[in-house]
Amino acid sequence: MNETLEIFDRQGNLLESMDREAFYQEIKEEYKNKGSISKQVKSIRLVLMNSDGRIYLQKRSKIKAQNPGLYDKTVGGHVAARQTWEIAVIKECAEELGFPAAVLTPPEFDHAVRVTDLKVVGLFREVDYKSNYQSTRIENNQTFVQPFMTKFYIGYYDGSIKFSDGESSGIEVFSLEELKEELANNPNKFTEDVKFILQNYEGFLTPIK
Repeated sequence: MNETLEIFDRQGNLLESMDREAFYQEIKEEYKNKGSISKQVKSIRLVLMNSDGRIYLQKRSKIKAQNPGLYDKTVGGHVAARQTWEIAVIKECAEELGFPAAVLTPPEFDHAVRVTDLKVVGLFREVDYKSNYQSTRIENNQTFVQPFMTKFYIGYYDGSIKFSDGESSGIEVFSLEELKEELANNPNKFTEDVKFILQNYEGFLTPIK
């Protein structure tokens, strides 16, 4: 089924709704001709941990069009037209990782992660919003930079995970220190999203206290 996205200018003004495939054809042509993109859509990015603070990263398949073979954030996706950010992150999690989740406010989240059975449900919270997040991807051995209106989330879940994206190799798990060491030694194994998240939100990537 085709996905409809709300299209915004770089100042966050709603312009129109548009079929996702048509939108990407348009912006790729614009980037090719001008070296920049004047429109953006809403997106979510999630880093998932277990209660011990071990971080789940998606290992992208080598047949992926963008960032093939690289370690990436756990879940990323678009916010469809007339969809909330919270529904988008819950929907992406259910579709890609196969478990139910809830998005809570920070005070609710801090309490709930200590009293909830995280083998049954995942708990997420928003950590930041970027109105012009520059997502850098590799496509056909060339760099492609796309602006997004992006909300970043972190979350915890202790149950089993089955990554259902057929074009991904699955999930790999890192402690924070392992991830930092691997990034320092082999930065080209990771997407720019992972590097940005670690640099800006490391303080949230902790075990449940």
